[in-house]
Amino acid sequence: MESLSHFESTVLMRRSSNSSPVSSSWNRAGAGLSPQFYSCKGISPRASSSSISNDTYQAKNEEKLGGGNYLYQINGTKGLYPPLFSRNQRVFEAIDDEYGGVIVDPQQLPTNPTTFSSMLRHSISHWRALEKKGVWLKLPVERSELVPVAVKAGFEYHHAERDYVMLTYWIPDGPCMLPANASHQVGVGGFVINHKNEVLVVQEKYCAPASVGLWKLPTGFIQESEEIFTGAVREVKEETGIDTEFVEVVAFRHAHNVAFEKSDLFFICMLKPLSTKIKVDDLEIQAAKWMPLVEFVKQPMIQDDCMFKRVIDICIARLGKRYCGLSVHQLVSTFDGKTSSLYYNIVDTQDINCIGN
Repeated sequence: MESLSHFESTVLMRRSSNSSPVSSSWNRAGAGLSPQFYSCKGISPRASSSSISNDTYQAKNEEKLGGGNYLYQINGTKGLYPPLFSRNQRVFEAIDDEYGGVIVDPQQLPTNPTTFSSMLRHSISHWRALEKKGVWLKLPVERSELVPVAVKAGFEYHHAERDYVMLTYWIPDGPCMLPANASHQVGVGGFVINHKNEVLVVQEKYCAPASVGLWKLPTGFIQESEEIFTGAVREVKEETGIDTEFVEVVAFRHAHNVAFEKSDLFFICMLKPLSTKIKVDDLEIQAAKWMPLVEFVKQPMIQDDCMFKRVIDICIARLGKRYCGLSVHQLVSTFDGKTSSLYYNIVDTQDINCIGN
């Protein structure tokens, strides 16, 4: 009888304690493993040796059998491997980001918190050995029970949406260099004036007590992946039913600590009306109408607020061609090859829409 290798003896001792025999194919396979492989405390399922293919410990090749055994494959031949190589010790499926970090695939996360915890610890060790930096872990709402497990392991909240929470982990020593969550919300307001010198105004259904009765410009927030100019046109359409065409950004305001300690960018856009019939959005708007510009400006809240007054003054100056706003131009950057909107001012005496001063 051939003498058993140290690895084979260890496997037999482990299995004999469970009163479950070890297959002969596993014993024969053990002799082909290098000491560096079986002496490691945390054996990676992605590790390979001369006897075992790279697909040995992939999930697609794993099939749980009775007694805690799993199938493994050696040169195309299937055999058994014990719980020492269980799926708990696999690393998470992930892709590299552009900055030396990894993004975990949320679709491949285990459902069991204990399995998740074990894989999380092993994954971090694996990524640390590869000198990875930041880890992005997106947990869908249906995996919310895994959030406290990740936090206990050292992950921090980054941001949350309706259907997921994003957590991060910084592996290297020193301060975290991962970018923070979005710091701004972006709003738009539409200054729409017709040929009768009437401004399109609304009264909001839900507003601060001080703003009750105020006729104001239609306003709203930019949606994800939406342009400023298309957002302004959309908000006016949704609140009043009026179709418009974007002309220019005439001004923008930058304020801080507006909502949940975030900053706020608010763009005033001049729009050209393409229709006249108003259809009020009953969910948000109390009333809407075409209001003479002179009457709109005379409102006490406009006159008493330097910000509102200056905005209207700028719009009136633009109407008198004494001011030029920022028009939108679509340009492609060589940095990313993507089309972006660049807003800038062109003073051209041949431009009948804007003479400038």
